This record gives sequence, C-alpha cells and structure tokens, in this order.
Amino acid sequence: MKLAFWKKSEDTAGQVDFGRLPRHIAVILDGNGRWAQRRGLPRTAGHKVGSETFRTIATYCRDIGIAYLTVYAFSTENWRRPQDEVDTIMSLLKRYLLEAIDTMERDNVRLRFMGDMTPLSVELRELVDRCNAISDRLTGCLCSICINYGGRAEIVHGARAFAKDCAAGAVKPEDLTEEMFENYLYSAGIPSPDLLIRPGGELRLSNFLLWQCAYTEIYVTDVLWPDFSKEELHRAIASYQRRDRRFGGVKR
Repeated sequence: MKLAFWKKSEDTAGQVDFGRLPRHIAVILDGNGRWAQRRGLPRTAGHKVGSETFRTIATYCRDIGIAYLTVYAFSTENWRRPQDEVDTIMSLLKRYLLEAIDTMERDNVRLRFMGDMTPLSVELRELVDRCNAISDRLTGCLCSICINYGGRAEIVHGARAFAKDCAAGAVKPEDLTEEMFENYLYSAGIPSPDLLIRPGGELRLSNFLLWQCAYTEIYVTDVLWPDFSKEELHRAIASYQRRDRRFGGVKR
C-alpha cells in the first residue's frame, strides 16, 4: 500500500540567506507514530511516510549545500516498542540501504552510521559495511544515520575506548582534553551540529548527541516528521540565522 497525502506548500525560501547556511544540521525524526494515530492508521504507516520525508529532506539538504546532516533514526530505547513496529523500521532501513548502495556514487553522498550495530541482523550489518566502503571513495555531503544510538551510551563507549588506550600505554589519563575525547566518539571527525531540529513539539534532547550539542542552536516545531517539508526546513534555518551565537562569550 502506498500512502500519499497532500501537503500545503508555502514559499519560505525568501526567509533564508543561502550564502550562510549552517554547516551541520541534526534532526530528531519524531512524530511518525502520532501522525499515523491521528489518521486512524497503524503506527507503522507513519514510519513509511516518514521514511519518504527523510529522502526528500536529505536530498534537499545536499542540493542547497549542507555539508553534514545527522538524523536520529532509532534509539537504544526504541527496542521497547511493539515488535511489528521495530520490524517495520528495520525493513525500511534495509530498503533505504539497498537504494543508497545504487545511488551514493552517482549523487556523491556519503553515509555514516553512528551507534552500536551489533544487535542488528547480519544482513543489515553487511549492508552498513557496504555503504561505509562506498563512502570511503566519496567526498560529498555526509549523512550520518544514528541507529541503536544513545548519547549517554556513546560517551560511555568513548570513555571505555580511552581507558583501554591508557591501559595499553598509548596515552596517559592526564593527557585527555575535550578535543582528544571527541576522537573516541562515534562522531569523530564530524563538527558539532550548528542547528538541531526537533519536529513533534517535544522540548527535550531525548538522549541525542548530548556531547555534541553543547552549543547547538535548537529549533522545535509542532509539525510531525511525516509532514515536515522544505518550507519548514526554511523556517528552521531562518530562525537559526537570526540567532546571536556567542558560545559563552560576549558580543563585541
């Protein structure tokens, strides 16, 4: 079954200065289940429409010159959801990875996967490895997909890796700096997000990029993810461009 829903279009591009876009946008893909329930549909239908929204927004971010896009697709806590919902999400992930393998080189889009991949099926892990291998040959926009990801777990993972290096004599505890520790995170080598977009209206980070979002500007909208559009992205970017980013300092 293919679901199609009409979305009101509005010209909001004029609000955006495309000459000074955020370098890195992060998005919490929230509201799929609520979107479906409000329409009397199973929650899985919301994930299917939300996956199409992701394709649209990711492609548009690439087209306008966003260098980094990071999306929160499946958290460590999401395993608690009904099995049919988890199965649908994993099926959609498989479909996306298969499509990506065929199009990444053509579109010059790199994929990176952040989180603990071990609970995923062997088939999904193999597809992730194939995407990683293709990305190593490319130079374009980097889209990071967080799967079985939790911000606290990421920090613990990094701390364990640093402790292992200390035990091996490779580094000393007193050598640790914030910059060094970032190399132990899943996001090593990726700049912190400039803008975090939270559809669905919730006013929390939900364990997403806790280290990286220390000075990230946050945009919250009541629009649920399946209804998120280019126009809403323009509003988020325009809001970001009106902010005064001082990073703890004083404006001169």
